[in-house]
Amino acid sequence: MSELTHFNVDGRARMVDVTDKKVTHRTAIAMGRVRMLPETLKRIQDGKIAKGDVLAVAQVAGIMGAKRTPDVIPMCHPLLLTGVDIAFTEYPDPDSEGLCTVEVVATVKVEGQTGVEMEALTAVSIAALTIYDMCKAIDKGMILDGICLEKKTGGKSGTYERSR
Repeated sequence: MSELTHFNVDGRARMVDVTDKKVTHRTAIAMGRVRMLPETLKRIQDGKIAKGDVLAVAQVAGIMGAKRTPDVIPMCHPLLLTGVDIAFTEYPDPDSEGLCTVEVVATVKVEGQTGVEMEALTAVSIAALTIYDMCKAIDKGMILDGICLEKKTGGKSGTYERSR
């Protein structure tokens, strides 16, 4: 396991000093799922959710979440993100538990001295929470799961890709 860098010599929390790190092109791709009743997904697809276009609102919320990551994750550096994209894939066939899925994928890019993994994970989380918020009146049993980092590139540690 690598050394934890968010602690000072006294063992107290600190923001990592990236002053001497090289600026590189960095990307992170995160994903997660929202599992729901088939009727909920059908209403999303048909535009029949009272609060509006669920995926359009979730997309904007995810982008905003990526941009605001340092406001909610204390040791994250504020970054000038160069790109944030949120994509959704709908899986309408119910799984073994009778639930359908909306998969959320966030891709975040930056030219910087530190990575954007937390921004991508935050974007997915906020987009998924927004789907839940917009549909909770008809499906309180929705499940958010599988939120993870799929891939990251750039920086000293290079490329990471989740193995299946």
